[in-house]
Parts: sequence; structure tokens; C-alpha cells
Amino acid sequence: MSKHILFAATILFLSLGAIIPAHAQKKKQGSATSVKADVKFLDDITVQVSADQNNASNPKAVFPETMIAEKKVLPQNAVSTTSSIENANSLQLKYALLLDVEVEQILNLNLFKVIDEWMGTRYRLGGSTKDGIDCSALMQILFTSLYGIALPRTAKEQYDFSRKISRAELKEGDLIFFNTIGGVSHVGMYLQNNKFIHASTGGVTISDLYEDYWMKHFVGVGRVDQNLQTTASTLKP
Repeated sequence: MSKHILFAATILFLSLGAIIPAHAQKKKQGSATSVKADVKFLDDITVQVSADQNNASNPKAVFPETMIAEKKVLPQNAVSTTSSIENANSLQLKYALLLDVEVEQILNLNLFKVIDEWMGTRYRLGGSTKDGIDCSALMQILFTSLYGIALPRTAKEQYDFSRKISRAELKEGDLIFFNTIGGVSHVGMYLQNNKFIHASTGGVTISDLYEDYWMKHFVGVGRVDQNLQTTASTLKP
């Protein structure tokens, strides 16, 4: 009888030994799954790990959006630095080439717009229209359009009307006078880089002051102050 009881006790012990490890393993696996699903670090930062391996390449499926660095986008009005040539309009490019200067130096667009309207107009003595114009009439149009100043009609009268300055003081808008047929007989407007706009026998064009012909016939430079109140109508003919 005692042998039968001992045998039964042995069987029961072995059975319990098999059941307990299995239960412990299952509990261990459940604990691991819990840790995998909710891992906590310092400062209560939680990393949520998805069991779906197909989302491994998607950072938002693995980490909360608050832990993902957002891509910074420049405001629409933010302009990256580009060369001035890329930003320059055709007028600036055209006259930068004609004056042999950098594009950045073509600033007075109003001046060059008016000049561009008259460039190439044929020369006609006494003329003042697009059908033909002479040097002093061109200066009248430029000064009226740009500065609201009425100049006298002839080159000689414009010479007398302006304040005389030295050639070293030349700046944009000054008048340059020449003796081409006796006395002051030709006038142009200084632009920059020794270049001036005028109506020559070849039409309205831009020339260089230091060309031999113009230096040979150079008379002087006159400046018309923009606050000048005297108009052409008050001058003697």
C-alpha cells in the first residue's frame, strides 16, 4: 500500500514540476510583451513601439509626433540671395552694357525709361518729336519729364541758364556743352562713367566724353538745380 502511495506522490510531483515552469514562462513572456509595449525612461518619456513591422520605416508609427523633429519651412516672403544680374530687368541690363558699368549702378530707372523712349530717334534740326529731334529739345524733354524744370530752347541758352561747375564734379543729370559749329552749339546730359545722352547727327545715342572728337570740342559743364524757380519763359531770347 505504501508503495502505491509513494508512486502516486512521485507522479503528482513530476506533473507539478512540468506545469509550474510552463506557467512561469508564460508569465515571463507576458511581462516582456508589456515592457515592449510601454517602455518608460527618465522624466516619464514614453516610447511607444508598434508590433506591426510593416511600419518600421515610418517614424510616426514608432515615435509620437512630439518626438519627431518638424521640417522647418522658410516663409514665403523669405528671399534667398541671388546675383543682381538675375534680378535685374532688361532695362538695367541694356544700359549697364551701354554705359559699361555694373548692373547695380543702374538705379534711376525713371531716367532710363525716358531715355529708352527716345533712343535711336533720328536727328532733325529744330525738331522736337519722335519724327526728329535736336540736342536742346531732347534736354528740354528730359528735364520736364524727370525734374519738372523747363529749360530754354537752344544749347547756348541752356548754357547760360545753368550753374557752371568743373568737370571733376560731374554727376548724373548735369549738362555738357560743346562747340561744334562755333560758340556753344551742342548739349548732352551726363549719365555716368563718362557717358552722356544726346541727339547727334546720327540720332539719339550715348557717347563717351573722352572720345577725341568730344574732348576737342568740349566747352564746359552746367548744373540745373532742381529747386530752381526761374523758367525758360522768364529768360531773354
